[in-house]
Amino acid sequence: MPKNNLLKNKTIIITGANKGIGYEFAKYFLNKNCKLILIGRNKARNDISLKMLIKHSNNKTNIHFETLDISNTKKVDKFFITIFKKYKKIDVLINNAGIYGPKGDFDKIPWKEFKKTLNINLFGSIYFIKKLLPHFKENNYGRIIQLSGGGATSAFPFFSPYSVSKTAIVRFIENISKEVSKYNIALNSIAPGPVNTGMLEEVLKAGPTIVGKRFYEKSVQQKNNGGTNINMIISLAEFLITRKDNKINGRLISAIWDNWKVFDKKINIFKNSEFGTLRRISGKDRKLNIFDK
Repeated sequence: MPKNNLLKNKTIIITGANKGIGYEFAKYFLNKNCKLILIGRNKARNDISLKMLIKHSNNKTNIHFETLDISNTKKVDKFFITIFKKYKKIDVLINNAGIYGPKGDFDKIPWKEFKKTLNINLFGSIYFIKKLLPHFKENNYGRIIQLSGGGATSAFPFFSPYSVSKTAIVRFIENISKEVSKYNIALNSIAPGPVNTGMLEEVLKAGPTIVGKRFYEKSVQQKNNGGTNINMIISLAEFLITRKDNKINGRLISAIWDNWKVFDKKINIFKNSEFGTLRRISGKDRKLNIFDK
């Protein structure tokens, strides 16, 4: 685990911070003496989470909690005007806000709900990055952690809005990492693995007819097994945030399946590889050259 002084006094924005993974991030980084700018859509939930954080850490001076829908660009604009006046330097953005959205057969999903999912998961996250990049460039420093997931790496039937949004945001992170690398800015996506949060309860409530029998059964098993240990996700995020260089950039890294603790030992191999990037599988990649011209 990185030393505490690498995090001390860092100013971190966390979206979707009033519950689940976002709340756990907030709790951990607050105890590391970071200044937190926390965002959630539900004020009542925000108030509860704020009280819990203060009680947990006995620290209320390092928390700014904002009720904000990240898909509302006008309100996001106003938010950043306020934030840039209050804070001289933002160091880190953790884009955690996201929803599963509607589930089931694509042709039965209301189009309005499909677009809402993309507006939150994709466009909301992208817009936050757009607002922060000039600030990061000016300071010649910035770290962005984008929460993604399995929906970005393989087909996720009956969850098309979610899967499409998560695939797109991973490619976006990869694109932008190439544009801003000279400014010591690093953007990476994290696949947290199956976490027992409110999103799991959504799946169980929807049932096998809507989400598919196979995924429903996996979700029941996840519920019983406890899901991913949150500390694994936090450790990966901290590893990426506290790096002095930006050699690990534009990647999708799994908290549970990737051996990220060895990246530094093999950094030259890592940098020159396509590890953790979205790519098409050709015939030769699977020794099926018959399918290639």
